[in-house]
Order: sequence, then C-alpha cells, then structure tokens
Amino acid sequence: MRRHGRPPGLGVVLAGENPASEVYVRNKMGTVAAAGCRAELFRVAAGATLAEALAVVAALNADEAIDGILVQSPLPEGMGADAAQRVFDAIDPAKDIDGCHPYNVGLLVQKRPRLVACTPLGCIELLERERIPLRGKHAVVIGRSDIVGKPMALLLLHRDATVTVCHSRTADLPMVARSADVLVAAIGRACFVTRDFVKPGATVIDVGINTLVTEAEVFRCFPPGSRKRAQFAEKCRVLAGDVHPDVAEVAGALTPVPGGVGPLTIAMVLRNTVTAAENRVS
Repeated sequence: MRRHGRPPGLGVVLAGENPASEVYVRNKMGTVAAAGCRAELFRVAAGATLAEALAVVAALNADEAIDGILVQSPLPEGMGADAAQRVFDAIDPAKDIDGCHPYNVGLLVQKRPRLVACTPLGCIELLERERIPLRGKHAVVIGRSDIVGKPMALLLLHRDATVTVCHSRTADLPMVARSADVLVAAIGRACFVTRDFVKPGATVIDVGINTLVTEAEVFRCFPPGSRKRAQFAEKCRVLAGDVHPDVAEVAGALTPVPGGVGPLTIAMVLRNTVTAAENRVS
C-alpha cells in the first residue's frame, strides 16, 4: 500500500523492562517489518512518569509517517493504576491498532468495528480458518478484561453465538464452563482451566501465556517426563497457558501455548496497521 508514497508505519511504545513484553514487541515488529511495513520502537524508561508516556503518544499522533500506534502492556506500576487507560484514551482513534480507545470500543459494541483488539481478533480468525461453527453455539469466555475478554465476547456475539462471560466471582465456574461448545480462557492464571471445565468435544481457545518460575508450579501443571519439565530443568522457567494440558484428553480442539493464539495476534497487528493506513488515505 503505497498510495501516499511510503509503506504503512507502526509505532510501538514499550515502557519499562518487562522480559515478556520485550519478546512480544520483538515478534510483532519483526512480522510487520517482514511484510514490508515500517516498524519503529519508542522506549519509555521504567521510571518515567505518565506525562512522559503521554508525550510520546502525542508525538506519534502528530507524525504523518505513523499510521498505527501500539502501546505494549503492562505499563510500569509507578505510572499509576489508571495509566494504561489514560494512555489508550490519548491515542488517535484512527491509529489505535489494539482497539482500546473508547471510540473504537463503541463502534465494536454497535457491530460496526473499525479497529479491534488484536488478540480476540486473532482468536476469531483462528476459529474461522478452522471452520469451527459459531452460529447458535454456546460460547463461554473466562475473563472480562477490556483488551481480551470483553471484545472477545462481542465478536462471538456478532457471529450469532450465545455468549456467557465468566470471571473470578462467577458461581460454580466449572459447571458454567462445561456448558460451552466454544470455551475461551483469558484469565491469566496458569493451568486454571482443568478437564472439569470442559465439555467433551468442545473447542478450547487458550489465550493465557504465563511464565512459571518455581518447581511447584511446573509440577502442578505438567506430568513427570513431560517436555515442559525438561525445559524447566534446563532454563529455570517455562511457559504455560491458562488451560491445563490434561484438557487435551477431552476437548475436540485445543490451541497450544506457545504457538496458538500468539502468532494470530501478531498477524492481526499487521492487518490493523494496514487497515489504519488504508483508512487514513481513503
């Protein structure tokens, strides 16, 4: 897309020194650059103030060579409890790659989406590519975050699924989850969803990506002789999803962690960057 004489441009804001965020950002920028787009990283120090982060966003809003802005979460705790929302609110809605601005959220609610959060959008892309039926099916989303749970529920609802949103205070959560034809786990707790949560044959989407750093955590999630235990013995850390590996024995389909939702999320960053660039010159 070169109607304005240059490739689409993505500006990624990375605040602090979160190791997982470093990996996510590197993968996102690599995919965008490999597709022929411009990807530029803007770092904000771990000790920076919220005002400094907002200043970076304001500069990117004004930069005509930047079509999309992506602020990597989480932000440093020192910026305040409401820092993420204030930063998302400051992004130009036309450049809001992760669909977190209230304007873009409102359009999604009204079933006329423009830019949608990349992770739930990637989940929908995965379901559609695998031809998992959604119309008339019961979908349960465990997690109610603004960036995954809520937009995921809306995207499923717009595809004619009957949607239940659960969270940590849902009464008899395993029973509710067990009624799902499509179960989306986005709660941020390693191996939280066990086989008791899953109806035989259900499709399970594991959005979680948790870093386990203790032997107790690893032994709780992975059986003796597993590849994950061997990885932990070598590296003293291992990744786990929100879904316990035993769920594979009852689910009809289960996304792996890593390698499941993650690559589709990164692909949606690219898609949204191109969409934002096209919208800006249309």
